[in-house]
Amino acid sequence: MQEYTAVGIMSGTSLDGLDIALCHFKVNNDEWEFKILKAKTYDYDEQWKNRLLNADKLNGFDLIKLHKDFGKFIGNSVNRFLTGVIQRTDLIGSHGHTVFHLPEQQMNFQLGDGAMIAAITGINTVSDFRTLDIALNGQGAPLVPVGDYFLFRKYDACINLGGFANISFIDAENKQIAYDICPTNIVLNELAQTKGLEYDINGELGKKGKINKKLLDELNNLDFYNQQPPKSLGKEWVDEQIKPLLDKFNIPLEDKMRTLYEHATLQISNSINSNIKQNEDGKKSSVLFTGGGTHNELLMELIKSKSKASVIIPAKEIIDYKEALIFAFLAVLRLRREINCLSSVTGAKADNSGGTVHRVR
Repeated sequence: MQEYTAVGIMSGTSLDGLDIALCHFKVNNDEWEFKILKAKTYDYDEQWKNRLLNADKLNGFDLIKLHKDFGKFIGNSVNRFLTGVIQRTDLIGSHGHTVFHLPEQQMNFQLGDGAMIAAITGINTVSDFRTLDIALNGQGAPLVPVGDYFLFRKYDACINLGGFANISFIDAENKQIAYDICPTNIVLNELAQTKGLEYDINGELGKKGKINKKLLDELNNLDFYNQQPPKSLGKEWVDEQIKPLLDKFNIPLEDKMRTLYEHATLQISNSINSNIKQNEDGKKSSVLFTGGGTHNELLMELIKSKSKASVIIPAKEIIDYKEALIFAFLAVLRLRREINCLSSVTGAKADNSGGTVHRVR
């Protein structure tokens, strides 16, 4: 039996803050147990939101400066977070903040210099988890399915509703499969912000709108949805495919949002219904939902109405910090030199153990 205490850090495309979770892991004969000891979200102020949102427009020098600055921000946030914590922290796993995700060009960039995090905290840090997989001709994402396999395998599938919705499950050949389904909060939040809201609380804006059938059909007919996994989405795809469609239709904002809710619901329920088979004992399959979108009343009601599986909504701690938990776990696997990225998920040439390790002790 071996035990580890690790900090996991997640910054998502929806810009809802820096999630930090202190986690304890115990392994015995390849069976892993976990516990979240402490978790907190540090909201981004307007300056940080603007810097992260516009990072893809910077020149080379300014992008690297932001990379260092964001690493300092993460490191200082971790030090604040760990104030008063008596457990020795073995390592940190930081996802960073995605600026570029273009795996077809073997390009990616995650803001948040791991060396700076390690230097400021004095704790060994693993960062830049995607680069090796992309170099191996993989998508570099999703990364969470390894954690789903080892920590949440009692569920038939796991879906995270963040900036994008993604799913992971074990197929008939006992392979872990995962892919991005569709955009969710990355688009919905931006539309809500035009009304002065951070996000669409409980889907209230969407509830006031009507489905526009023509817009819905064009959204559902985008080429991405006909592609077979492995596949993943990034901000670039939203800018090129989703935003022009929304601009094309001169309809009330509430109608656009209600149509996007319907679009996301159809894509998510289709992913569940086509991949997750009913259990042999006749019981409904179970799908665990996490991520900020799980708090959205309208979205969850729509998914429940169209999904053939049982929708499982866990405790708030798991909803909000599952991804941070899993990046702590991926760092532990990297430290152990064990596989933390699956080729069956990403399409890479081989399974791999990704992440740059910055050792300070």
